[in-house]
Amino acid sequence: MDAALKTFFSSPRFAVAGASSDPAKYGHKVFAWYLQHSLPVTPLNPRSPTISALSKEHTTTPSPTALSDAPSYSLSVITPPAVTKQLLKEAKEAGIPAVWLQPGSFDNEVLEYAKNEFKAAIAGEGGRGGEGWCVLVDGEEGLKAAGRDWSRL
Repeated sequence: MDAALKTFFSSPRFAVAGASSDPAKYGHKVFAWYLQHSLPVTPLNPRSPTISALSKEHTTTPSPTALSDAPSYSLSVITPPAVTKQLLKEAKEAGIPAVWLQPGSFDNEVLEYAKNEFKAAIAGEGGRGGEGWCVLVDGEEGLKAAGRDWSRL
C-alpha cells in the first residue's frame, strides 16, 4: 500500500467528493483535514455551490469531470456505495489517477472497480484504524510516503 499512498499524495491537487458544511459529517472532516495540512483541495458537491469549512466559504465543483486539469488530482471519496460507483466512472473518464475510498463509501463491486481502473486505489482492510484505510487516520503517513512534510507547507 505504500506505493499507492505515494502515488496518491504525489498529486499536485486533491478533491473531496462528498464534502459538506456539516462538521458532524465525514465529508466535512476529510475536507478540513486537507485544508489543515495546507494541501490544495477542491470540494465536490453537486447540490451546493459552496461549503463552509474552517470559518471560510469554499466554492464547490459538481463532479470530477468538471475539474480543470482533472488528471492532476487525487480524489478522496466519502459518498454512499451507489453514488461512489457512478462517481468513480466519472473520475476514470476525467483521467484522475488515484482514489481514496473512505470506510463506508464502497461495497465489494465498487472496491474491485477502483482497484482495476485506477493507478492507485486506497481502500479496504488495512491502515492504523479499526475500520480500514482512512485519510483522517492514515493521511499523515501517506504524506510522509510521498516525501511531503506537511508541517513545512
